Amino acid sequence: MPGCRLTHVVDNEVNRHAPEVVGMPTDVLLAVGTRKGLFLGHRRGVAWEFDGPHFNAQAVYSVAIDTRGDTPRLLAGGDSAHYGPSVFHSDDLGATWTEPTKPPVKFPKDTGTSLERVWQLHPSAAEPDVVYAGTEPAALYRSEDRGESFELVRPLWEHPTRSQWVPGGGGEGLHTILTDARDPNAITVAVSTAGVFRTEDGGASWQPSNSGVSAVFLPDPNPEFGQCVHKVARDAADPDRLYLQNHWGVYRSDDGGARWTDIGEGLPSDFGFAVAAHPHRADTAYVFPINADIDRVPAEHRCRVFRTQDAGKTWEPLTEGLPETDHYGTVLRDALCTDDADPAGVYFGNRNGEVFASADDGESWQTLATHLPDVLCVRAAVIG
Repeated sequence: MPGCRLTHVVDNEVNRHAPEVVGMPTDVLLAVGTRKGLFLGHRRGVAWEFDGPHFNAQAVYSVAIDTRGDTPRLLAGGDSAHYGPSVFHSDDLGATWTEPTKPPVKFPKDTGTSLERVWQLHPSAAEPDVVYAGTEPAALYRSEDRGESFELVRPLWEHPTRSQWVPGGGGEGLHTILTDARDPNAITVAVSTAGVFRTEDGGASWQPSNSGVSAVFLPDPNPEFGQCVHKVARDAADPDRLYLQNHWGVYRSDDGGARWTDIGEGLPSDFGFAVAAHPHRADTAYVFPINADIDRVPAEHRCRVFRTQDAGKTWEPLTEGLPETDHYGTVLRDALCTDDADPAGVYFGNRNGEVFASADDGESWQTLATHLPDVLCVRAAVIG
């Protein structure tokens, strides 16, 4: 499916020439998946340019920018109301898109189920051509050809606890995949609402990994599995340190997810969806607090990203350049990210259709786009 490149941009739809973001690397690609298409932002020199929508009228729940090869590859999980979900790829920064002739992600007939959407696309940190996909119903798929075809990881699909997994409010999605650059056999995933699962043998066996994470909505608030984990991120300097945003609760693990410690003190609310880690700096992570599960708007109606620089001992609000009036733009689990620059670019989009960027680790912010459809996911990478 070819990309649709805008020939003009109306000011109240996409800011084609946003103000210069001081310190931003020369060439950055920002992918913004929305409920009605994919928008691509490209910074060359001093200004951002946006084009789109690609996959017009399709909900784009997952995006990846794979910079491991000589040519960056974009991957997008589109969800057409007519044709159903698929995974597309582009090797020319979105100028053209390819959909494999056979469905790239498909449940085998013997599973008795069908694909509803692709929640996550993750280029492996340990194997050059391997890409993982997380789906709804909750399943993990593995590709060995950079995302052109995928195979179901059956041991997780056939896990003995699966019959007790319960869909979360947004469905039963496998929404987080973390690979370990030190060990291709070590993979961590998170499922709503089954919690965190880990494998150390390349997916042949899986263990729940939720010790210390609460499930306040269950009769037993500390089960082995069944937590509504919203997102997990890995620390830049210590691969065994993970940050977790839960359905109530922000947590840290220092042993790869075996045990979790609450680090939510100091936040205006420990409910939220998103968490991201700094790409280079140790002990540094970002969250966007939400008022409550029954009041899903920014905490205290303020547009604020919170950052810790000491692994969750303290948190500070980052607000310079963000809206100062009452704000109601909810940030979803994959709509907050960092790029791989130093200083880091930090980005988030919300359900108001706004996209914000920082070029200095979150110290200051610029508005890149307004009045887009609901923002479902954002991904960014330095590409030159």
